[in-house]
Amino acid sequence: MSTQSSQIAHYHLPGLFEFYELYKVFLPLYRTHREYFYDWCDIGSIYGAPTDCLWGGGRAAFGDADPYDVFALMGEYGISSRLTFSNSLLTKEHLGDTTCNNLCSLFEKAAKPSGVILYSDILLDYLKKKYPHLYFVSSTTKVITDFEKLRKELDRTDFMYVVPDFRLNTAFDKLDVLTQVQKNKVEFLCNECCNFGCTDRKACYENVSRKNLGQAVPEHHCTAPNAAGGYRFSLAMKNPGFIGIQDIQDWYVPHGFTNFKIEGRGLGSAVVLEFLLYYMTKPQYQLQVREAIYLDAMLDLF
Repeated sequence: MSTQSSQIAHYHLPGLFEFYELYKVFLPLYRTHREYFYDWCDIGSIYGAPTDCLWGGGRAAFGDADPYDVFALMGEYGISSRLTFSNSLLTKEHLGDTTCNNLCSLFEKAAKPSGVILYSDILLDYLKKKYPHLYFVSSTTKVITDFEKLRKELDRTDFMYVVPDFRLNTAFDKLDVLTQVQKNKVEFLCNECCNFGCTDRKACYENVSRKNLGQAVPEHHCTAPNAAGGYRFSLAMKNPGFIGIQDIQDWYVPHGFTNFKIEGRGLGSAVVLEFLLYYMTKPQYQLQVREAIYLDAMLDLF
């Protein structure tokens, strides 16, 4: 890093349940061959939710790994698990969901504290009382694009981290005058591919929330240019809100920001591997990592 090299960038990675098989191979590699990976970054957490999770939001989850297997893997490598419970439409009648409560009860027992990413204050109040050992993350599904609203969210003592909308990623002058306590709580969404001028982002998230509640709703159709082609990392890199590794080294960490979220749920393990290669792996070792993952995990490309 060019400055403040003692600061570590913490990545929060996608697919806690969805990409269990990928992480089962990647994490041993990350531990035994640390020289393959940049020494200025580490894994802050892995986040996600199982398939058909009532409290889920943000993305329709596809993870079907056994929660006890996931719990054991994260414990073995000392990584914080985060349950993505960012449904924006929860009511008190949803709080008794057995599956979600069982997940909270399990992951609250982790030696490395587990977190919950959430939108709903109803859920927040419930979890604070019932599972006091969990920490909480304010979800990007709140679509906080107003900087003063972000500042107020950062000042809420309930949250250990706050993920603003990606369109605040480059509000450099405003970000720089945050206090260090506030900066420590900001978690930037790095690789969003969504149209920078999108006005339907909140509606899109709400559509997912309704699906997770079991409501029969029509599919939300994105009207953005290139939407039909789905997620493309190459396009995300051209997004005005994209945060690349050089940006992290040259501006964000030197200015006191150390938490970075990588989008990727629902994209497939091969795409997520590309994120791990780009954000964490030294170029001269990317082939070794790619070969190890494909040969050991028989990672599906299609």
